[in-house]
Amino acid sequence: MTFSLPVPAATVGLLICSNIFMTYAWYGHLRHKAMPLLAAIVISWGIAFFEYLLQVPANRIGYGYFSAAELKAIQEIISLSVFAFFSTLYLGESLRWNHAVGFLLIVLAAFFIFKKW
Repeated sequence: MTFSLPVPAATVGLLICSNIFMTYAWYGHLRHKAMPLLAAIVISWGIAFFEYLLQVPANRIGYGYFSAAELKAIQEIISLSVFAFFSTLYLGESLRWNHAVGFLLIVLAAFFIFKKW
C-alpha cells in the first residue's frame, strides 16, 4: 500500500499527530498529581514512544522538501498550537494576551525562516 499525499501534507499531518502524543506525554500527568513520580515518568516515556513513531517519519519525509530549520519551525508552531488547545481544554488553564503575543512572535520567526531573501 502506498500513500500519495503531497510531502507538505504528510509531513505536517504526522507532526500534528506526533505533537498530540508529545504534549500529553509532557503535560498529561499534571492532572494526576497523586500519581507517584516514577509512574508518571514511565507512563510518559511510553507515550513518547508513539510520538517518535510519528515524528521520525515526518522529518524523514519532509527533509529535502523542507530544510532542517524549516522542519523545526513547523514543529514549533504545531507544538504551540497543540499546547494551546491542550492547556485550555485538558488542564483548564486560560491563555492570556502575553501568551498570544509570545506565540505570535514565534510565528513571525517562522516567517523569517521560510522567506526566500
